[in-house]
Amino acid sequence: MQIESLLPGLLLIKPKVFEDHRGHFFESFREDAIQQHAPGVQFVQDNQSLSNKGILRGLHFQKAPHAQGKLVRVIKGAVLDVALDIRKSSPTYGQFVAVELTGQNFQMMYIPPGFAHGFVTLEDQTIFAYKCTDYYHPELEGGVLWNSPELNIPWNIDNPTLSAKDTVLPTFAEFESPFE
Repeated sequence: MQIESLLPGLLLIKPKVFEDHRGHFFESFREDAIQQHAPGVQFVQDNQSLSNKGILRGLHFQKAPHAQGKLVRVIKGAVLDVALDIRKSSPTYGQFVAVELTGQNFQMMYIPPGFAHGFVTLEDQTIFAYKCTDYYHPELEGGVLWNSPELNIPWNIDNPTLSAKDTVLPTFAEFESPFE
């Protein structure tokens, strides 16, 4: 398993994939590997979504005392996955990373608390899965508008399908981060 830091705390994970005439095998999670790069991280909940092409979910986060870290991957299909640093004291505050995660490249990202997260599906029937470090608390969720002009995230889509709540999130300029 190869792990590289993209921004402080934000990790890109490339598992070793074994392929032969029967298919493939890889370790999709190794606690010892995560602990080496993100000590103390423990996962308590797994989530999975199914979306057709052009669905955009995000940019979401959960506030303290139940802020969530996420280990995200695509089982089938493809997404452009985006993590935005919203930690006010971070030297990379307001910076984002966009990575294509697919069922074929097997890559994963660990997104720590203090980042907003979102993705847009690039293929129909995309299955997106993620582990969370805390349970979901709807009263603590927050977000940043996906197309905030200040961020200029290259989603490469003009009119994604969004949830009602994702259309009314504050722009990054209007956003007041709850993370120090």
